[in-house]
Amino acid sequence: MPQMYPMNWISLYIYFIIILYLINILLYFNKTNMELKKFKLNFKLKKLNWKW
Repeated sequence: MPQMYPMNWISLYIYFIIILYLINILLYFNKTNMELKKFKLNFKLKKLNWKW
């Protein structure tokens, strides 16, 4: 942003939405990662139980 004049409300609003969207995506991926790890762990435990 080369111009130094204050941003108008529309651009500010757009930036805000984009930032929120990115945060949501990051949180969602983090959550799915956790779910996958849990699933894998459960799977391993079940395999162990099955062997015994």
